[in-house]
Amino acid sequence: MKAVRFNRFGGPEVLEIVDLPDPHPGPGEVRIAVRAAGINASDWKKRQGLMDQELPQTLGHEASGIVDEIGAGVVDVAVGDRVFGASGESASQAELAVLSFYAPIPPSLDFVGAAGLPAALETATRALDQLGVVGGSAVLVSGASGSVGSAAVQLAVARGARVIGTAGRSNQDYLRSLGAEPIEYGDGLVDRVHALAPDGVDSALDVAGSGVLPELIALAGGTEHVVTIADFAGAQEHGVRFSRGDDGRAVHALREIGAMIESGQFSLPVAQTVSLGDVAEAHRVGEAGRVHGKLVLVIDSGH
Repeated sequence: MKAVRFNRFGGPEVLEIVDLPDPHPGPGEVRIAVRAAGINASDWKKRQGLMDQELPQTLGHEASGIVDEIGAGVVDVAVGDRVFGASGESASQAELAVLSFYAPIPPSLDFVGAAGLPAALETATRALDQLGVVGGSAVLVSGASGSVGSAAVQLAVARGARVIGTAGRSNQDYLRSLGAEPIEYGDGLVDRVHALAPDGVDSALDVAGSGVLPELIALAGGTEHVVTIADFAGAQEHGVRFSRGDDGRAVHALREIGAMIESGQFSLPVAQTVSLGDVAEAHRVGEAGRVHGKLVLVIDSGH
């Protein structure tokens, strides 16, 4: 099968499309003929050598496609089913991928729309679970207009929470359409939040990693009410929880989101699609921050 891989760290030019052995699912896993695969910021961080140090590396955490092989014990899907999910091997940007966590694609979504869901959906749900966001509470989402941020806003609103979200001026109306109360980020954040919520908020989620943890701690009333998914150094410095998948993944989100999508309560826009052979260009576009929404690879599988 063809797959995205790199043998050295560097810019987008180090990415290659190579032939690799076909993978096979283990117990509880399924293999799909990939139709689309999500691209995330972690992809270019890995390519730059900022995350994992082993070489070579394949890429891709999330994908959608058609089940073509099932592992031992799998009884909830069959060969030929449309599913989306997450790869435990970080190898979903390929013609074939093994999914460790998966769910049926909601009827109203195509493969491209489904492929961009798992990473943002799981990350946002995990953070909200860790913060204990429930109906009647108030949560501040710092960096609310990106994929994870907008997912967190919609999920928190669906739980019945009041959501205040930070974003640039051009994204204020978008946040409002999701049910959040938008404010601008930057200097004066604490005052702007207090203007909306004089007593502060019950919890705060840092998606942007822009150095605002001290302000979030003050607004949420302590480090135990703040979670960051983007500022590892700041989390260590300020005693805030840094949420990552190895402390338990919120895989229940994949199976629960279908009803919200079908009822119009949740959507995650895809900004741009690219072919497998153009993955380097997708990295250039993503790194430059020129897109608002998900980048998705579309794969014409020969399998």
